[in-house]
Amino acid sequence: MFVQSRAPTKIIMNDEPTKVGDTYVPKELKRETLCLPNLPESEVVRHYTRLASMNFGVDNGPYPLGSCTMKYNPKYADRIASLQKFTDVHPYQDVSTIQGTLEMMYNMERKLAQISGMDAVTLQPAAGAHGEHTAMLMVRAYHESKGETRDEVIVPDSAHGTNPASAAMAGFKVIEIPSAPDGSTDMDALKAAVSSRTAAFMLTNPNTLGIFEKNIKDIAKTVHSAGALLYYDGANLNAIMGITAPGDMGFDIVHFNIHKTFASPHGGGGPGSGPVGVKKKLAPFLPSPIISKVKDGFVLEPGEKHSIGKVRAFYGNINVVLRGYTYILRMGSDGLRNAAIKAVINSNYLKELIKDVYEVPYGDPKKHEFVASASKLKKEKGIKASDIAKRMIDHGIHPPTIYFPMLVDEAMMFEPTEDCSLDDMKRMAEVLKTIAEEDPEIVLNAPYNASVSRVDETKAAKDAITSVRYMNRKA
Repeated sequence: MFVQSRAPTKIIMNDEPTKVGDTYVPKELKRETLCLPNLPESEVVRHYTRLASMNFGVDNGPYPLGSCTMKYNPKYADRIASLQKFTDVHPYQDVSTIQGTLEMMYNMERKLAQISGMDAVTLQPAAGAHGEHTAMLMVRAYHESKGETRDEVIVPDSAHGTNPASAAMAGFKVIEIPSAPDGSTDMDALKAAVSSRTAAFMLTNPNTLGIFEKNIKDIAKTVHSAGALLYYDGANLNAIMGITAPGDMGFDIVHFNIHKTFASPHGGGGPGSGPVGVKKKLAPFLPSPIISKVKDGFVLEPGEKHSIGKVRAFYGNINVVLRGYTYILRMGSDGLRNAAIKAVINSNYLKELIKDVYEVPYGDPKKHEFVASASKLKKEKGIKASDIAKRMIDHGIHPPTIYFPMLVDEAMMFEPTEDCSLDDMKRMAEVLKTIAEEDPEIVLNAPYNASVSRVDETKAAKDAITSVRYMNRKA
């Protein structure tokens, strides 16, 4: 047995170093060797450098992944988040020793509340979907505190897939309603679906088709008149920040995506951050603990008696929150507003460049993103959206989101964000037009310049190989 001494460089060994292991570790789980490769440092470094060069990220070029808002991550935010006084903080420290971190978190909650038009915010949820689930738990607790039995949550057919999943995980029955012919919420369908059993209507505005819900005030009135809550999916907040706010539209609860809207790193499985903001009537249900400002500084206090309790170990992914807070301070209110305006302009500009080749259904203007369709090419040449995405890789351009939302046939969802330059969008449009004119056989067998070409996606989903060791066992 090994015991760590107070001096971090000194290890103390007791008289029986292997007795505990021999006694408690089952024989079948013990390894005779560590199975480590015997390679020189130079080969290891070159291997991982080569792998890194095969990857694509926001530092390589435009990342028009619709709905995901893959913005450039400014390096000043990385530098701030790397400061030792932040990185060395441990959640078990006494509150008196982390006043700077608590002040940053407290201020971030105030900033997010101001941007969204909410009254209170929690930073605990670890990502967007976790924020949705947290919000749905609060919705359930709110109605239960009033003695009401409401077990249904309404979602539009254009909703992000995590919306119905989060509602179902919170114990609700999901009611899906169709979109209107113009891509917005079908008011007749909503009114027919709302009842005394409705707990909430989950909506993002602008929606996943890039369309602003022109009837949002009527939607809020319809939902509230039934005693239900209106929930805002913050995935598309980048289109409206500084221009309008969910709170001004009648939303009661909202989740944010720090890793989308506020330019923190995004992708690769995390980390993310999905704070939740609420109107005053829902504040008592916020997760515990709560950051409070007192005479001598800042403290972490238990939530109110109706709190849904903890939803995250400690207080969330603070390093991501810190990056977002740095971004908000640097941008200021005018900067955030200008980012939203430019994101909308870029989306509409790119749409105009390609609409003669790729149909763009549902009306104009679009907001920060738009959904084009490859259905015409599929009928004429047998080329699908997935083929176009593969071929874009050969041209060094990251593909858009494909096959979402599902109400558009052969959907390709573009979101250039405010970071996309004029030249970037012109080149992207030129590549898309070139692909449409190429010999179908070239497109159908792409990509040619990637480390991995076509994979059996069905087999990959059914039989995921998650490690080299697993792959060797399969072999």
